[in-house]
Amino acid sequence: MNRIKLTKEEKGIENALIHGEYTPIKGKELEKIEKTLKARKKDITMTIRVNSEDIKKIKIKAKKLKVKYQSYISEVIHQVAEV
Repeated sequence: MNRIKLTKEEKGIENALIHGEYTPIKGKELEKIEKTLKARKKDITMTIRVNSEDIKKIKIKAKKLKVKYQSYISEVIHQVAEV
């Protein structure tokens, strides 16, 4: 059977699981997490025209944060919507 090659971070998570460092989430805390995830679900596609220089700058910022630029844009939109 082929083993999946894990990253250093994934190996750390696996070891923590094996050693019981994580505990199951139950009750109100689990409900709160589920509600938050459901509220952040992306359920619409949007097409807009934007300046190419703006996108280049956004891609640079997203790369520094180690996230996909589309996710970065989505987060910025969410933050503006929540104000």
